[in-house]
Amino acid sequence: MTKLRPITHGPRYHWFGYYDKRQFDPSSRYVLGMAVDFEHRSPRPEDVIEIGMIDLHNADRWMALGESRAWCWQQGCMLQWLPGSDREIIWNDRQGDQFVSHILNVHTGQRRTLDYAIYTLAPDGRTAIGADFRRINHMRPGYGYAGIADPNRDVLAPADSGVYRVDLQTGRARQLLSIAQVAAIPHRHGDLSAAKHYFNHLLFNTDGTRFIFLHRWRFGAGGFHTRMMTAAADGADLRVVDDHGHTSHFIWRDPQHILAWSWHPSQEWAFYLYPDTHMDRSEQVEVIGKHAMTLNGHCTYLPGNAWILNDSYAGQSQARRQQLYLYEVASGRRVELGAFYSPPAYDGEWRCDLHPRVSPHGRLLTIDSAHAGHGRQIYLLEVPQD
Repeated sequence: MTKLRPITHGPRYHWFGYYDKRQFDPSSRYVLGMAVDFEHRSPRPEDVIEIGMIDLHNADRWMALGESRAWCWQQGCMLQWLPGSDREIIWNDRQGDQFVSHILNVHTGQRRTLDYAIYTLAPDGRTAIGADFRRINHMRPGYGYAGIADPNRDVLAPADSGVYRVDLQTGRARQLLSIAQVAAIPHRHGDLSAAKHYFNHLLFNTDGTRFIFLHRWRFGAGGFHTRMMTAAADGADLRVVDDHGHTSHFIWRDPQHILAWSWHPSQEWAFYLYPDTHMDRSEQVEVIGKHAMTLNGHCTYLPGNAWILNDSYAGQSQARRQQLYLYEVASGRRVELGAFYSPPAYDGEWRCDLHPRVSPHGRLLTIDSAHAGHGRQIYLLEVPQD
């Protein structure tokens, strides 16, 4: 196992959440995290988490920065650094009957609040897009936020819920796409008119010109189905990129290509590199890591795109060991970084996935893990140099 160290400690539990958010500041000195005093149950409206920052140059000192009442175990409160900023962070919160976001200068303490929760940020740091966290929580608990009921819980495809764009300077927002609009796009594998729809997993591409989102739906109490879709930054030029129903974790490699775990008729379950184009124009997908990345995981390109950082789920192994590894794209070589035991109590909605994140300079990694017996904590690893 690659040498690692905990950078948070009990008695509280610490984690960061999703793999596609900026946890490190540009200098890779400060690492964001969240702290809570319980585990193994769903968040309740009254549960508050602490927002903090770890100083890697000062004995991993934890510095409290704020609080949130809008969070989930898998993605936290969308805590992250503003792109390009060495001082401003953003996270979601709940104030009364509204989900909001706070932008904080971590050095001066100056804070401003926007009237909208955010999901992902454009690379220029001036724009965010968001989704309806009330709807997400209703449709898939564990990814939305408790505390505000979905006003459209009895509506299959609401027109006033969808993806919206927020100007981080002015706080003004406008809806880009509605669930009703996207649900009406014909699906070549079946009629969706009786399904109940929602959006999840939004992410801007690497130059901010387009964003990806997952259109998901359920029939009754059944499992969800998925279309991976993209749109221009203003919501125009909608594209269905993968409609085979099983798109899972993904990351943009560059402005035109998406790496995603999915099922495709060419080679069934695998990580595929998809061109960002309409499916009816191109079914040319490339399998990545066919013999090395054989299980679903949270994939990230290291700077330069020569390596992919990935993990696996505890439930994919009888020993409940989560694998952490690097994959070299050119050679097909897999480099093992560690295997981390996940106790059985970490399951379902409150599981503790590794969700590996990489620093801006590509030399440090962080994971969330409960392997050491101290509850979920954040661990730091150095990327092997060869």
